[in-house]
Parts: sequence; C-alpha cells; structure tokens
Amino acid sequence: MKKTFSFIYIFIILAFLYLPILLMIFFSFNSNSTVITMFEGFTLQNYIDIFKDSKLISVLLNSLLIAFLSATFSSILGTMATLGIYNLKKRTKKIVLNISNLPIINPEIVTGVSLMLIFVLVFSLFGGKLGFLTVLLSHICFNTPYVILNVLPRLRRMDVSLYEASLDLGCSPTRGFFRVVFPEIFPGILAGFLISFTYSIDDFVISYFTGGTFQTLSVYINNSLKKGPQPWMLAMSGLLFIVIFLVLIIINIKDVLSERKTKARL
Repeated sequence: MKKTFSFIYIFIILAFLYLPILLMIFFSFNSNSTVITMFEGFTLQNYIDIFKDSKLISVLLNSLLIAFLSATFSSILGTMATLGIYNLKKRTKKIVLNISNLPIINPEIVTGVSLMLIFVLVFSLFGGKLGFLTVLLSHICFNTPYVILNVLPRLRRMDVSLYEASLDLGCSPTRGFFRVVFPEIFPGILAGFLISFTYSIDDFVISYFTGGTFQTLSVYINNSLKKGPQPWMLAMSGLLFIVIFLVLIIINIKDVLSERKTKARL
C-alpha cells in the first residue's frame, strides 16, 4: 500500500512538472499555424523556420553570448568571493552571506528597476546608453550569488590540511590553489556556471529594464506575443529544453564514470 501511494505521489509530481513541457514539445511539431493548440499534422517546418528568421537567430545569439559571458564572469567572481567568505570570522561570515543572498530573494522587478536607475544615473554623468554592457553587468550581478551557494559547500567539505601540505612541500599559494583546492571545488563551480547560464537565458524582467534597444530572446518573445502565440515560440522553447536536457545527461554520465574510475582505483 505504501509503495503504491509513493508511486502515485511521485507520478503526480513528475506529471505536474514535466507534462506542460511535453505538451509544448508535442505541439511544436503541429502543422496548424493558425491555432497552435489544435493538432493538425506532424511537421518539422516550425523548427526549420527558426533558422530562416535572421532576427530570431540574432536575438538567440545575443542571449547565448550574454549567458556564456555572465556565467563565466560570475563563476570567477563567485569563486573568489567564496574564498574570501570562507576565511572570514564566524559572525562576519554570516553577515556577508546574508548580504550576498539578497539578490536571490529580492524580487526581480526591484532588482531590474534599481539597476536601470543606477545605469541611467551613471550614463547621465559619463554618457552612454542602455544596451549589451548593461544587460551583461546586470546578469553578472544576479548570477554571482548562485555560484557562491554552490561553491561554498564544496569548500567546507575540503580537507584544508591538503592545501597546507602543498605549501609545506614548496608550492606557491597560487599553484597550491590550482593543484589542490580547485579540483575539489570544481564541481561546485561547474554547477554554479550551469545555473547561471540557465538563469541568464531565462531572465526577462531584468533584461527588459536594463536592455534599452538591445534584445534578448525572452524580451523578443514578449514583444512578439502582442501578435499572439506563434508556432516558432514552441519550437524555440522545445529546442532549448532538449539541448539543456542533453547537456545535463552528458554531465551526469561523466560524473558516474568518474566515480566508477575512482572506486576502481581504490
């Protein structure tokens, strides 16, 4: 009875989470371009149309570039911040962690409006306008705390004596970090990078307020919705989901294989 209840419970949760995505992917192959929720026939034309639309490809590349750069810089800044936080005193560490978590719990509209205000004030003094740079800086701002949250637990689990031993054996602090500390915290850095990349592509509110005339994919889709839902929106969303899903599978397989190799050596 308990197993049956558990199975039903898990099935309901998974259906609630993934059924809308599966329906979206299903209707992305719909040949009915007028009413996208009425399946008329199977076609790949919606996916082909994505690559024929130069404007859509342009905003997609904008989103991917912003996501990659913001995730990269956030990973570097977040890792450096984590090392600094880890070496703080206990009370100071709690205060700094609470401050670093504010961008996570802060409503996006508040973050977007406040960043827009700062950029407008700066540009009013030094010139410039909202665009690629402001969106990138904004994404780095809200992505960095996620890197800290992923790297700090890995750093806490690390045996500090290994790093100290590397210094005693002649390693410089920099070399000791890259030879001992970095391999230990790398899974956390990678997780932070992937979360930052995903959140950056997904973001709309902050990009909308800080982008000016610069458009990311989410902003472009929002502007296009004024004409109503269109088949390419389903196809683009399905394509992004499938790509990210495959990347996660590859990473998980790689982790499993590395764990097996480690156990085999032991």
